[in-house]
Amino acid sequence: MLRYFIPILDPTVEDWSREARFLRWLTFLWLSLGLIALFSASYPVALAETGNGWYYVIRQTIWIWIGLQGFNLIVRSPLQYLIKLAPWCIFLLLGLILSTLVPGLGHEVYGATRWIKLGPVLIQPSELMKPFLVLQSAYIFGFWHRHSWRVRLQWVGIFGVILAAILLQPNLSTTALCGMSLWLIALASGIPMMYLTTTALGGLLTAFVSISLREYQRKRITAFLDPWADPLGNGYQLVQSLMAVGSGGTFGVGYGQSVQKLFYLPIQYTDFIFSVYAEEFGFVGSILLLLLLFTYTTFALRVALNCLHRVKRLIAIGVMVMMVGQALLNIGVATGALPTTGLPFPLWSYGGSSTLASLTLAALLIRVARESNEAEILPWKKTVNS
Repeated sequence: MLRYFIPILDPTVEDWSREARFLRWLTFLWLSLGLIALFSASYPVALAETGNGWYYVIRQTIWIWIGLQGFNLIVRSPLQYLIKLAPWCIFLLLGLILSTLVPGLGHEVYGATRWIKLGPVLIQPSELMKPFLVLQSAYIFGFWHRHSWRVRLQWVGIFGVILAAILLQPNLSTTALCGMSLWLIALASGIPMMYLTTTALGGLLTAFVSISLREYQRKRITAFLDPWADPLGNGYQLVQSLMAVGSGGTFGVGYGQSVQKLFYLPIQYTDFIFSVYAEEFGFVGSILLLLLLFTYTTFALRVALNCLHRVKRLIAIGVMVMMVGQALLNIGVATGALPTTGLPFPLWSYGGSSTLASLTLAALLIRVARESNEAEILPWKKTVNS
């Protein structure tokens, strides 16, 4: 049994590729900038609510420390073991997602029961599901031609149940992000367009039905189209966000000097943290942040293109879509380019589950880069069986 743990614990394997090293430091830079932005965005609210302006930063730092333990383990663990673990984690987290729909078990925040309360800690299973969705979908779609139709339909059905369960919480934004990620991973794997077109139409129809049945989602669409029609009601969040972004000008008002975070802009340290950042660092700071995301995307694509193994390549693509796609969606909401949703900014927004999921995804990309390095003696010993 010991031989199965040697590759994970072996401290002598330190031959990292340039892409892996750069992505690791880029992740730490992203994370560090996030803590700086979070401190400024959360300080007034934390001081008013708890008497300690450092409250949210301290709690976030604890989650980051926990996440980095898993991060270090993943970047040193062969992907074949992580993929074998993925189905079990998916079923566990699916059970937790379904439990949030049971009255009395799910914890409600802002009208949605997306959390489970474990003592003083809130866990959001749909966030923790993201890295395992990437792993399992990469395996299923990467070896699509090898799987029997029974296995294909079984896992497509499970993915559908996961998306439906998240949608019922309700959490349309996370459902859309996970659905798009699954679809893009399938597209990159080369699955016939007939299947992809059918699922895309099904997804759009599901989103249309959800918006039609839920009044608050319809109001968000209306507010997105004309937030100034109801600036103190449905359009309040977007109006305050646009005022924050617009107030930043070219170079911003200065770090810590945001006015909108002083109880004008709601949930400024989670969903609208970019708005505070844009106000304080302006257009130039926002462009630099976009350059960071562009650099991360470039290196993720480079890792994917250099990877010869189909499943590993799809894992890299899936991580890129989840991390960068979610960040761009968050920025789109803050700038009024997209309807208001509840997606956090990866590695920036306050939240333990989001932080753990983002660090896990980042570690998976670095692990792919390490295993793609010819100098590293951690080969894919055998194909994972279905």
